[in-house]
Amino acid sequence: MFPGVNPRQMQQMMRKMGIQQTEINATEVIIKTADKEIIITNPSVAKVNMMGQETFQISGEIHERMHSTSPEISDEDIKTVMEQANISRSAAKHAIEEADGDLAQAIMNLK
Repeated sequence: MFPGVNPRQMQQMMRKMGIQQTEINATEVIIKTADKEIIITNPSVAKVNMMGQETFQISGEIHERMHSTSPEISDEDIKTVMEQANISRSAAKHAIEEADGDLAQAIMNLK
């Protein structure tokens, strides 16, 4: 942590100040925000308790992934719309996408 300071002395000083640090064996850390995910691989995670306040210190390889705005459409959903509206597979998938994944709305829009 600090150059020239013995790690054992550092632990003793931290204990005297009421600071406890625990290493957490994590394989991946994911932070989700409204529009993206921050993924930290090969993380080094430490939980620090200082006078009852817990915080986490995380370091590692950082990657970002944007949230998908399109709904997940399963084969079962497509088959349901195909049967109910008597349309092709591609038309059913398009109708579900237009209705933002709402099957009932997709079928109503087709009738």
